[in-house]
Amino acid sequence: MNDVMNTENNPAENNPTRNDADQGAADHDQADKPAVDVNAFFNDRSDASGGTSAEGFRCGYIAIVGRPNVGKSTLMNQLIGAKVSITSRKAQTTRHRITGIQTVEDAQFIYVDTPGFQTRHSNALNKTLNKTVSNTLTASDVVLFVVEAGSFGPADQQVLDMLPKNVPVLLVINKSDRMKDKATLMPFAQKVASLRDFTAIVPVSAKMRFQVDSLEREIRNHLPENPPVFGPDDITDRSEKFLAAEIVREKVFRLLGDELPYTSTVIIEQFLQEGNLRRIFAAILVERDTHKSMIIGNKGARLKEISTQSRLDMEKLFGGPVYLEIWVKVKSGWADNEAGLRAYGYE
Repeated sequence: MNDVMNTENNPAENNPTRNDADQGAADHDQADKPAVDVNAFFNDRSDASGGTSAEGFRCGYIAIVGRPNVGKSTLMNQLIGAKVSITSRKAQTTRHRITGIQTVEDAQFIYVDTPGFQTRHSNALNKTLNKTVSNTLTASDVVLFVVEAGSFGPADQQVLDMLPKNVPVLLVINKSDRMKDKATLMPFAQKVASLRDFTAIVPVSAKMRFQVDSLEREIRNHLPENPPVFGPDDITDRSEKFLAAEIVREKVFRLLGDELPYTSTVIIEQFLQEGNLRRIFAAILVERDTHKSMIIGNKGARLKEISTQSRLDMEKLFGGPVYLEIWVKVKSGWADNEAGLRAYGYE
């Protein structure tokens, strides 16, 4: 079996067609902000903290949970102001517990983006991902329960049922900009609010950054008074090696969508730094030869695009030039092997 490689160096001039990797899987028309006045309902809930005093520095862990594909990773990236959690329209993109850190003058927010809770598959990978969600909830000071505006089903209810009773839970209604009839936002919020005594209810559009600042203020109200855990300039506790693998995996899912089964992953076989230059050697693992052909594409065009977009994102995040090599390898059964999952960094 021959492995397939694509090499990406730093010369932007060799890439006349540059795709903006920050655009997302597909842009949606920017809808107007909700026209209805929902402040009376939402703000009453938001004041449940009783006007928590701003005295003292606040610091705590905030779990972001919800079913797959409700926008948890996009929301965390917006909250911290940097891209540390990958996004795509394909469900179950996030597979690891990703920590994003934002430090302001009087508080440090430690966000934990979790995998979407899985109910349909029972292989070792999904059992590991669900365990990650459960473990995150037990160690959090605040929980953001994220749902998609206008959509609440059994998968959402299953996540809601597992949330702890003794931790502030904020209902975050994401993608509110997509609701064609804004007047339906209030009844939807009331319906979900009837299922639990939420500490606050905040409609947002993570992609449009609508109400994200309001959500941040509400979160701060419920953080405990603690000194900061991380430095003021830290944005994640994950290594550059880990982030490089996540960036490549994001491009795989964005460019292949539903063509490729989600049981594919990326490992970094070598990560070398020479001054400001990073040399990164990555491997995309798939389960079948047909999956490998999908990633390679016609005459290697798709793999080239994955490599180019990955390199550009890495250079933006790391602040320096990147030499990137990507191989595609077949590794059958990796997603249902617990020992293999641990070897590939799954907790």
